[in-house]
Amino acid sequence: MNQRKPDAAEVDVLVIGAGPTGLACAIAAQRLGLRVALVDKGCLTNSLFHYPANMTFFTTPELLEIGDVPFPSPHQKPTRAEALEYYRKVAQHYHLDVRQYQNVERVSGADGAFQVHVTDAFGRKLTHTARKLIVSTGYYDLPNTLDIPGETLPKVMHYYHEPHPYFGQDVLVIGGKNSAAIAALELWRHGARVTLVHRGAELHSHIKYWIKPDIENRIKNGEVTAYFNTTVSEITEDAVTLLTPQGPRSLPNQFVFALTGYHPDFTFLQSLGVSLDEANARCPVCDPATLESNVPGIYLAGVVVAGERTNEIFIENGRFHGDLIARDLAARTATAGTRR
Repeated sequence: MNQRKPDAAEVDVLVIGAGPTGLACAIAAQRLGLRVALVDKGCLTNSLFHYPANMTFFTTPELLEIGDVPFPSPHQKPTRAEALEYYRKVAQHYHLDVRQYQNVERVSGADGAFQVHVTDAFGRKLTHTARKLIVSTGYYDLPNTLDIPGETLPKVMHYYHEPHPYFGQDVLVIGGKNSAAIAALELWRHGARVTLVHRGAELHSHIKYWIKPDIENRIKNGEVTAYFNTTVSEITEDAVTLLTPQGPRSLPNQFVFALTGYHPDFTFLQSLGVSLDEANARCPVCDPATLESNVPGIYLAGVVVAGERTNEIFIENGRFHGDLIARDLAARTATAGTRR
């Protein structure tokens, strides 16, 4: 992976988003002999970096592999730390040109001559040029908000990282899926007083099979307090108010983890001219055979393809999107060569 002072890239393909799918897309395009660069507003595989520190993947190592590079792991289910190391090594192996900490402000131009206007961590502006764009921006940067009083207090977080700072504290975890269950268990095991709130009647059935009985037993034993069919109506500096089936209830509280899911950056997609199918979970309009959007020259890859259905595309299947796009790029390159 090339590290360089800020300068403008002039490439055939610019990939926006340097997660596993973005890396796979860059590798596939680079194998065609095309000049490729990636930009990301954070670090390499930024979303994975912000996952919980002790996270274990649900899948096996080979299903996370990209670029035909083996994922060595002594574990049946790899850890976050192993995944970060693996994707760093893949980027190094392919000498990928990754421009980290560059936020895309806007895109101008058209197919064959796009200008991607970015701002780096110091506020400096650059303009990259590219013939084609691949948007692989994921969804983890945009949490689903509660839209209730007190949500903007500094004690409220939409991401959980590690349990130590919450020892001896009253902590509320909002959500009923994997992230909420894992956070509740880790926080309880490290000395926090944990309350779990979920708007549904029970925990989600898709919670990892080794996590679900654990959290259910903690709730059954009263070690984690749980409220179902319940929502949070207000958060204050020292308490939270719950709307339970038995009526409102106020609880003492120092920290809140609102782990209520995330969504793609629909505003950014629309700024590119990409249409959203409002009747179909806001899925961006694209050709399923090539993943080219309704905007010529702009391709979509990874979870953004599924719109609001963020549970349909993961690394395991998004990693193949680069091959779909590369086949179309190769066909167009061949056609252009024939015409010349």
